[in-house]
Amino acid sequence: MASPAERYAAARRRTEESRTELAAFTATVGFDLDPFQVQACRALEAGRGVLVAAPTGAGKTVVGEFAVHLALRTGRKAFYTTPIKALSNQKYAELVERHGSGAVGLLTGDNSVNGEAPVVVMTTEVLRNMLYAGSPLLDGLGYVVMDEVHYLADRFRGAVWEEVIIHLPREVLLASLSATVSNAEEFGAWLGTVRGDTEVVVSEHRPVPLWQHLMVGTRLYDLFTDPAGDPLEGDEGSLVPGAVVNPELVAMSRQQLRVDRLAGAPGRGRRRGAPPLRTGSRTASRQGARPGGLAGPSGRAVPRPASRAQVLEVLDAGGLLPAITFIFSRAGCDAAVAQCVAWGLRLTTPEEGRRVRALAEERCADIPSSDLGVLGYWEWLDGLERGLAAHHAGMLPVFKETVEHLFAAGLVKAVFATETLALGVNMPARSVVLERLVKWNGQTHVDVTPGEYTQLTGRAGRRGIDVEGHAVVLWGQGTDPEQVAGLASRRTFPLRSSFRPTYNMAVNLVEQVGRAQARDILETSFAQFQADRAVVGQAQRIRTQQEALEGYRRSMTCHLGDFGEYFALRQQLGQREKELSRVGAAQRRAEAARSIEKLRTGDVVRLPSPRRAAFGVVLDLVEGKGFDPPSPRLLTQDRQVRTISAHDFPGAVEPIATVKVPRDFNHRSPQARRDLASTLRNKLAETGGGDVPRRRATGPAEEDPQLVQLRERLRAHPCHGCAEREEHARWAVREEKLRRDTEALARSVEGRTGTIARTFDRVCDLLAELGYLDADGTRVTDAGRTLRGINAETDLLVAQCLRHGAWAGLGPADLAAAVSTLVHESRREEAGRAERVPHRAEAAVAATVRLWSDLTDREDAHRVPQTREPDAGLAWAVHRWASGDRLDAVLRDADLAAGDFVRRCKQLTDLLDQVRAAALDPQVRRAAREAVEAVHRGVVAHTSLT
Repeated sequence: MASPAERYAAARRRTEESRTELAAFTATVGFDLDPFQVQACRALEAGRGVLVAAPTGAGKTVVGEFAVHLALRTGRKAFYTTPIKALSNQKYAELVERHGSGAVGLLTGDNSVNGEAPVVVMTTEVLRNMLYAGSPLLDGLGYVVMDEVHYLADRFRGAVWEEVIIHLPREVLLASLSATVSNAEEFGAWLGTVRGDTEVVVSEHRPVPLWQHLMVGTRLYDLFTDPAGDPLEGDEGSLVPGAVVNPELVAMSRQQLRVDRLAGAPGRGRRRGAPPLRTGSRTASRQGARPGGLAGPSGRAVPRPASRAQVLEVLDAGGLLPAITFIFSRAGCDAAVAQCVAWGLRLTTPEEGRRVRALAEERCADIPSSDLGVLGYWEWLDGLERGLAAHHAGMLPVFKETVEHLFAAGLVKAVFATETLALGVNMPARSVVLERLVKWNGQTHVDVTPGEYTQLTGRAGRRGIDVEGHAVVLWGQGTDPEQVAGLASRRTFPLRSSFRPTYNMAVNLVEQVGRAQARDILETSFAQFQADRAVVGQAQRIRTQQEALEGYRRSMTCHLGDFGEYFALRQQLGQREKELSRVGAAQRRAEAARSIEKLRTGDVVRLPSPRRAAFGVVLDLVEGKGFDPPSPRLLTQDRQVRTISAHDFPGAVEPIATVKVPRDFNHRSPQARRDLASTLRNKLAETGGGDVPRRRATGPAEEDPQLVQLRERLRAHPCHGCAEREEHARWAVREEKLRRDTEALARSVEGRTGTIARTFDRVCDLLAELGYLDADGTRVTDAGRTLRGINAETDLLVAQCLRHGAWAGLGPADLAAAVSTLVHESRREEAGRAERVPHRAEAAVAATVRLWSDLTDREDAHRVPQTREPDAGLAWAVHRWASGDRLDAVLRDADLAAGDFVRRCKQLTDLLDQVRAAALDPQVRRAAREAVEAVHRGVVAHTSLT
């Protein structure tokens, strides 16, 4: 029992905790916080930055919302950053609902709503641009939430995260929210170096347990069971002690392999696997399914995969909807909805269908009715009313937002999505289905990684709604249950920086802090931090090996003289002997090749044999392949027919006798071989050929003056007479080997240290060559200040086009078409299509391409990454749209998905607006402003915030 003093102390602690901001915040959320949430929030309230790494759906955003709470309670600002606009829009709506529209703003590039509010949601690029521009909106900033911070590994846009983290004022507290990564401590250590005191909070516990399944035919199997094959009990099947891969699935896989082999099917490897669902245990019993194998001793093959509609029917019957099915193809997602509709699948009640239609019509009310048909509105609405939808980047934004809203409301029960859905949009489901475990990465088909599998399946299980989530992989050709189990069991992935200095970054840094300090700043990037930590072990190894080298050198010390010098002579001598040996061997091969060409049928020659004298009679010469010389085909005295390469003879091949070979001799005839071999043996007996002495090979070594001189110097060296000479030599061999290894390590360390700064120097040198920095590369020129305002993947090429007048004199539609070449990037299925450029924009596009070609030549010379080539695949469609043509005509002519066209147009208007601000030519500025207005109309201008 506690003493009175202990009870008093406990009561006092409770009183103090009740007065904290965390207590006030907790009272408003309506549920008890998890330990990791409490730990992270306490760190923020104590004035420390925090990195939270936890599984999807674990509730990391609560920490971000507490940072917002602290800002509002202390009179400071909070910025909530996300990687994508859709997530920003979603978070904006949530914070408005919590704090009111007057306290919350939104800045995404597309939208600017109440930007001076104390709480502003924005994409990370917007914050980066604010920092470079010194925006007054940064005044009073106290907290920045970086949601999905693991996105900094993205090779296209990840560097923006590091730029923000490095450049934020030190007094701003950072709340970084990440998926579970295996190197969270490393990332947290870097945050501590650049941001100050940062607490790392890691949680690997999923609030909603995740069960792993394989779906074979139309049956679900547990991926993990106990060793007897019985269902597991516990939080998560793969994590329960004693869990094994379901023996029934393993047996089924082996049986399928045998059936495929018997049927002559291609061998099934592990690289084309399709994923599974949950087995005949817990889920099957829910469905009333009878346990048992699908490919037992009877030898029957595993059933063919279920159709997409059948998969959903199985999930629906098992109470496992709503579900997200990941299909790594936009066309596949659209086709899946169409297939389910054609099947007659309906997952909604009549009342739910009416609610869906009403909400969809309300959200799409601003779309011109004339565009609805070309946008696929009616097919989309038909699927929605049935509870079915696709979700991918090719969809119209308002369509995607509507799907997200309906799914969150429980009205859409099944979504077919590409993996972009896993990047942050809050759409949790009861089940996640993976059709395949292979995806296209833009260049080739690759296996889904454990990190990607974790990210995708992490959507399964809604906190506060579901008691468990379900990950389902569909069985297909080549499925290996153990491979799937490996993906499901490895829950983390390493975070790797994608940071590299860009042209825009370089001029902004040089302008703000100067080149020398800019180098120092870039040395603090996570990329350099990881590179430096990677060489720590190598540096330690170098120090250890250097100590060992000193010991080796002491052991090889000779009292008669410098043994290192003597050993160097031995090495030179050995090297010279090898060189001469190679030369001699080449000469002997050449002699052999020349002599073989002179051989005739019936010549008896000595064969290369290390053990005993062997002879053969030449039957003919076999032509060599490529540049190889011919090879003699011979019959030996023991009746074997052999073809011997010229390379096998030690020197010239000289006949020692001749025998008559019958004109009709057939070396495949045993009798013919026997007769000729007898003739050969008789001839050898007559001539005494069996006792012919071998020619002693001679070579250039015997007369080489350098070799003679080295031998004389070696014998004359004092150490040559040392009684312990060979012992010293053994230590010298060890010293040389270790020294070479140490030197290689040192070169590796030198190559990795300062890599970011060296890349920055090369970028600055190129900018100085082009006139964006002065000749010394230390000050920004007027041209460089233009480049400062261009934040695009092709930033330097845009600046070059403006400086050299590539777009001068163009009207709004033609300028939009020309600039679109720097925005558009054709997808793989679009490659090879003829590019059509408006007549009045042809010269501008050609000038853009010439400037790009010159720029890439310079980039190659300076060893910096090359700028992407302009792509005119969108130019004609953009020109028509900016000229006022109808959407149906534009899309039909361009053969583009509506969502792709709208997204590219939004990117184009953003770049055109930068061109308007950066251009010095008044005519270009005016054309850019009018082009923005011409492109930003109709469906392009329509963006929902709710």
